[in-house]
Amino acid sequence: MDNKIALRNVDIGYSSLIILLLAEQLAVYLNLYLNQSFTGWEIGASIGALIVLAAGFFIPAGFSVVFVFLFIVSYLVWLTTYGSANILETMWLLFIPANILIAAFVKYRLIRTKQIVERLNDLSSKTPMIDLDTGLGNKEALADTLSKQANLAKRYGDKYDFSIAMFKIDFLPLVLESLGNERYSKFLIEIADTIQRQIRHEDTKFSIDAGRFVVLCPLTDRSFFPAVADRIKNAMININFEDKRGQPLRLVVRAAILGFENEQFDLYQHVDDVIATLERGTETDLVAEYI
Repeated sequence: MDNKIALRNVDIGYSSLIILLLAEQLAVYLNLYLNQSFTGWEIGASIGALIVLAAGFFIPAGFSVVFVFLFIVSYLVWLTTYGSANILETMWLLFIPANILIAAFVKYRLIRTKQIVERLNDLSSKTPMIDLDTGLGNKEALADTLSKQANLAKRYGDKYDFSIAMFKIDFLPLVLESLGNERYSKFLIEIADTIQRQIRHEDTKFSIDAGRFVVLCPLTDRSFFPAVADRIKNAMININFEDKRGQPLRLVVRAAILGFENEQFDLYQHVDDVIATLERGTETDLVAEYI
């Protein structure tokens, strides 16, 4: 929605700029005509240049090219037959067609840019984002994967299942302060690699802000999955990474797991509800860890 508003503002701003430029040029030409002996022929040519500048913005680019070709041919014939060898008059040979071509070009670039942005927005809504540096999916990717996995689990019943776990870095502001922005980016790559080493190729991992990481494992034995979650959690806690002062980074990680249940199918269609459920589970894990 915000992107559409921004694009509409670009259209309005560009149109307003064209109108303003047309008005300013017309005022200049009229002033020259009234006060500095600008001839009638010159004011007519100037107005003609303004007209083709506006026309280049509204008519298709193909018509603009045809107009330029016909204008140049006709103008050359006119200059040869009736025109004087005046430098100013000769300049109109370039000035008028240049106006329409520039206007058509700017219009084409604006429309093309708008179409590209709209296409990218459409693709981003259909294709979940995966960070190329870390391999971590974002929240939209998690929502898409959850929906697909839940549909598969519901369709194939006992033959297909999946489990999901959340790992939350506690005291995240202190971690950010100890690392700084640059090292935190490198930390995300390291934490993603650490998680990947603990899971299978067909498992997927996600980062959903606030130091929360989610791992989804299809076809994983429910009785074995808590051990998988503990292994990932311990690997994250024991990560070998230094803060900006060169000191070993110390992490406190809370974990929670959730297995698919047919009765809770609707839950997995709403990613925020799944995240909230896992978040509550990490709070319980915090109590178990410290008590």
